[in-house]
Amino acid sequence: MADPGPTSPYRAILGSRLRSQLQYRTSFGFDLLNSLAFGALELLEVYLIFHNVRRLGGLDWPASLLVFALARTGFALGDLVVGHIDTVPQYVRAGTLDTLMLRPLPVLAQLVTGDVHLRRVGRTVLYLVVLAVTIPRLPIDWTPARVALVPATLVGGGLIFSAIFVIAGASQFRLLDGGEFANAFTYGGGYVSSYSAAVLPAPVRAFFTAVVPATFVGYLPALALLGRDGPPGLPGWLGWLTPVVGLASWGVALTLWRAGIRHYQGGGG
Repeated sequence: MADPGPTSPYRAILGSRLRSQLQYRTSFGFDLLNSLAFGALELLEVYLIFHNVRRLGGLDWPASLLVFALARTGFALGDLVVGHIDTVPQYVRAGTLDTLMLRPLPVLAQLVTGDVHLRRVGRTVLYLVVLAVTIPRLPIDWTPARVALVPATLVGGGLIFSAIFVIAGASQFRLLDGGEFANAFTYGGGYVSSYSAAVLPAPVRAFFTAVVPATFVGYLPALALLGRDGPPGLPGWLGWLTPVVGLASWGVALTLWRAGIRHYQGGGG
């Protein structure tokens, strides 16, 4: 008999979760449309801004749309995979987390595979379409490196935001009712990453670059693709480091997650 392999339990958990969502196709269809509508409203917000101004933070409409598409795709990928991790207090109160800790599998891996929401795929597809429509309109001097930078940025941006979600979840082991505080870094970081960082005051810009690396998801890679430099302290070449920053972010996230698990004393039930 063939060895099922170490990933078999995760495939089983993930498969059952996905099948349960597809079981009620009408409900799933409405959820998918709702996700698409939410993404369209975000795009409409950017359009309305440029309906009133020609440039924002040194970028015109096509360049700003590039930032938006890169950033929102990265955020959507992170949200799709681990966006539910910041709801750790709900698992604690329900006693679910104690059950997960009894299983011979890492808690984080169980949480990631156990609650993926397929409806979030809608927004991801929408942002990818926006990106595909926007890129041909931009004066980019294409080289093999710049061609590779586009998918590398999407993967790196997904890593950055998934790491931020994990860090937000890890903080809940100590805060428990600090959901709004955590959202300031997850959803707040997603919003900030969607626009030119040049509009931010220097201290805020530094925070969302060095502490919460939101500028590495959309703004800095867009500058690298366009061959431009940003405001003081943000040279365009930093955009090439997005995958590296994504991997480093996950190193920090896993360290903080393990610290949170060690701090956890049980649900008290």
